Amino acid sequence: MGSITDVPGVKVGQAQDEETRTGLTVILVPEGAVAGVDVRGAAPGTRETDLLDPANLVQMVNAIALCGGSAFGLAAAEGVVNYLREGGFGFVTPGGKIPIVPAAVIYDLAVGRADKYPDAVMGYQACSQAGSRVIEGNYGAGAGASIGKILGPQNAMKSGIGTASAQLNLTLPGQLVQQYTVGALVVTNAFGDIYDGDRLLAGVCRHPDGVLLDTVRLLKGGTGEIVRPALGTNTSLAVVATDAPLTKAAAHRLAIMAQDGLARAIRPAHTMFDGDVVFAISTGGLPSGPLVDPYLLTALGSLAAETLTKAIIRSVSEARPAAGLPSVQRVL
Repeated sequence: MGSITDVPGVKVGQAQDEETRTGLTVILVPEGAVAGVDVRGAAPGTRETDLLDPANLVQMVNAIALCGGSAFGLAAAEGVVNYLREGGFGFVTPGGKIPIVPAAVIYDLAVGRADKYPDAVMGYQACSQAGSRVIEGNYGAGAGASIGKILGPQNAMKSGIGTASAQLNLTLPGQLVQQYTVGALVVTNAFGDIYDGDRLLAGVCRHPDGVLLDTVRLLKGGTGEIVRPALGTNTSLAVVATDAPLTKAAAHRLAIMAQDGLARAIRPAHTMFDGDVVFAISTGGLPSGPLVDPYLLTALGSLAAETLTKAIIRSVSEARPAAGLPSVQRVL
């Protein structure tokens, strides 16, 4: 299935607290990557996403932090900033280089401990361990991730981190074959269920046997059960990456197209109870001209959506039971 680290220039670092079931995952691009973001969920928790607007000044980011701990977990980004500053990376200013680290958070306080969350020390630790290996499942920001929460934690399942990659070989008119890599990484912490194609893979279920109950059917009132989900206790976060040269506007469009992959695998997605965020980064730098070929961008976006869907399935399939929550590995 590959990994987001198959994209040249991308490293991933993870740190977690096994006891309190929270952590963070850092996508590290110290030399800089063009970036965009698309926020679709109604309850996001983010840092520096406004900076990624194509109309704004800064062109490159040095890392993206995906954190547990809800709003408290944004503190972990400071550790990422400190790590990059020590390495001499960042946006050049008269007062020195300032590392650019957008971040987003999931709500995992109900799975672990509500008084523990990623901090600057954990952020620095994740960066110091960054490399080409991504451990999927209950690691990093996936330590406290869960899915299928329409009936509360007593009927939810464990999920986690997943990653995937694919190759693009595209021949445009009058040009040689263009070869690029597209990778995706996701922490799946959804209100809804996870599908592999048309097959319901995981989500709201009956404990302890794991019989799946179907969130969409519950929303329609098909069981007569009263549905009162807690607000803002979910959110899936993803990063898609490529080595194709992109402008900030093209990176933004890539993030928009990649959201289709999230919607294919998570049903329902982008709800009032989620804060879904997809980042897109390019390690190929800026293109030679002001625009990216629309056929190339369309191909990249299509592949990014497909790859993100695969990463979501991995994030659920690789998760282990924890905190009294069953997982696909236990149920199947």
